[in-house]
Amino acid sequence: MDFFQDAPELTDTWTADPALRAHLERLLPDDVLSRVGPGLAELGVAAATSLQALGERAESEQPRVEHYDPWGRRIDQIVVSDAWTALHGEQARLGLAAIPYEGDHGEHARLVQLAVQHLYGPSSAVYSCPVSMTDAAVRVLLDSAEPELRERVVPKLTSRAADAWTSGQWMTEKPGGSDVGRTETVARPLPDGGYALTGVKWFTSATTADCALALARTLDADGNGVAGSRGLGLYLVEMVDPRDGRRQIGDTIRVRRLKDKLGTKALPTAELDLDGAYATPVGPPHRGVKTISGMLSITRLWNAMSSASGLARAVQLALSYATRREVFGKPLVEQPLHRVTLAELQVDYEATLALVVRASQLTGRVEAGVASEADAQVLRALMPVTKLFTAKYAVAGASEALEAFGGAGYIENTGLPALLRNAQVLSIWEGTTNVLSLDLLRAAVREHALAPLLADVAERMAGADVPELAESVRLVASQAQSLGAAAAAWADAGQDAVEAGMRAFAMRVGTVYTAALLLEHAAHRLAKHDDAAAAVANRWVRRELGGPEDVSPDPTRLRQADVILQAPLATIGGTA
Repeated sequence: MDFFQDAPELTDTWTADPALRAHLERLLPDDVLSRVGPGLAELGVAAATSLQALGERAESEQPRVEHYDPWGRRIDQIVVSDAWTALHGEQARLGLAAIPYEGDHGEHARLVQLAVQHLYGPSSAVYSCPVSMTDAAVRVLLDSAEPELRERVVPKLTSRAADAWTSGQWMTEKPGGSDVGRTETVARPLPDGGYALTGVKWFTSATTADCALALARTLDADGNGVAGSRGLGLYLVEMVDPRDGRRQIGDTIRVRRLKDKLGTKALPTAELDLDGAYATPVGPPHRGVKTISGMLSITRLWNAMSSASGLARAVQLALSYATRREVFGKPLVEQPLHRVTLAELQVDYEATLALVVRASQLTGRVEAGVASEADAQVLRALMPVTKLFTAKYAVAGASEALEAFGGAGYIENTGLPALLRNAQVLSIWEGTTNVLSLDLLRAAVREHALAPLLADVAERMAGADVPELAESVRLVASQAQSLGAAAAAWADAGQDAVEAGMRAFAMRVGTVYTAALLLEHAAHRLAKHDDAAAAVANRWVRRELGGPEDVSPDPTRLRQADVILQAPLATIGGTA
């Protein structure tokens, strides 16, 4: 009789994520949690069923560009799957880009948004990308745009209707990505106060968006501009010219081609020629790089949210499969080595979750105007660390999860390879690891933000001095002190030497700060007679900060894995 292996199955990604629920229970006031909880429970079921089906179809029905209509007119129409369109409608209905701006949840709005994205994102075929840029555009427009532009466009971007706008970002050009000072696109002033943009944008994500923020070199009336990043302005380009309702795509904006990418296949990404595209300035015409700083903070937060949520989905699928796959006479999950491997994946997931929860919490406090000066400084140093750190673990975790399926993890129509393909962009988009490491250096040297971050390590662990966590607390405190000493030595080292070590430094900052967050959360859970978070925190600290690990046989390793996996396995119907 032929054997057919059962596929992994998820029925409810909200129930299957006890770690997410525990963080929200700890940080959200009861009234906020009671308001959003039912919606999250409903979304968890949809994310495993109807939304997932839409995401799979959007992945398989990739976008294409039609340059001409049947009569020869240039139209450059990007055709997308109707599933992609439906995913847009779902995120608008959920208010994914609107939640931080509606005022319903105060300083907790970003945590509520995180929870919604955590469930929606992994099922969305990366529709979370245009939503992230939309959110960032709203932040920039609210902070920097003139009232007329702000009042006309922001309501469209934050609408919960099916025709809600999305925004793209047009920054990258052929001469450079992170080096925006080499931008060649120019902005020529027009009599009505608008600008005409001309140049090539080499990598424009979500090119079907209704508008986009673009950097361009601002020229004066005589056609002269300032070289370098100091000469750049930020502009809002609308796909329909606000002056006369004319469609700019196919006319002043032409699509050269769609990018053939490793992943994010459903997301249309294009090369564009701009030939006098009408745009409205956002902020001062020579302060574009400064103006986009708020945008980068939001998109980096979204990147980190996507890393954590993608890793959550990968672990859930691996756990489900381990309960369904039998090897050598018993379920895979009962094989000791595989059980420990799954526990290590769960630890990595909970580490990324703790970090992005903290970044979201601080962002919400800053936006609500209730953050202390120390909170703002911690967030400034934390954001680049959060983005680079979670992205690295998301890619590694996706790879490990695929390996947990054996050969099936390499077969395209299982849907599993998309986990890895879509994760790989997370370490690239909105700043590579090196770019973000140098941003941490700037935050430390120019804005003195590192010391508050390291001081916050002790504050996070203030309630964690209990016997179950004491050894880990001492080790983390020692490591934080070492980081402070290393930073103090920068003054006597050459700039090249400091920069050369910043990747390792940034990763260690991420490891130490994450450890403090895990210990803070573990102390809270221990007070509720739940020792799983303590097992996660102690394992993270021992593995990442405890030096070379003892490789001799140790029965506690499996017992610790059992504690870590008990709740996640129980919530997906597996063997606890």
